[in-house]
Amino acid sequence: QVQLVESGGKLVQAGGSLRISCAASGRTFTNYAMGWFRQAPGKEREFVAVIAWSGRITYYTDSVRGRFTISRDNGKNTVYLQMNSLKPGDTAIYYCGLHWGSGWTLDSDEYDYWGQGTQVTVSS
Repeated sequence: QVQLVESGGKLVQAGGSLRISCAASGRTFTNYAMGWFRQAPGKEREFVAVIAWSGRITYYTDSVRGRFTISRDNGKNTVYLQMNSLKPGDTAIYYCGLHWGSGWTLDSDEYDYWGQGTQVTVSS
């Protein structure tokens, strides 16, 4: 069994920065991709960013590319999302997901485990 715990979400002003984290625990594992998704009130969960096991492959949704950076520390089983130039439209609950395998995916249905989410609120 795997547990994912997000942290770092808070209220920030527009234009500000924030780094959120997701720590994985529960079993010894390797070779998995990690993704960040978000869900705003009244909207469906949407893909934000993904990073492959190696850390050398990343992909972002268009609305955050150039502002957000996903990274990982495999020694700590932790993935990060550095968010800069935040906008009110970034307000959402941010979830991390784990996808087993050497590949990576944007499809939330292909993720095997999810965290409980962390709230990010950007004020105007």
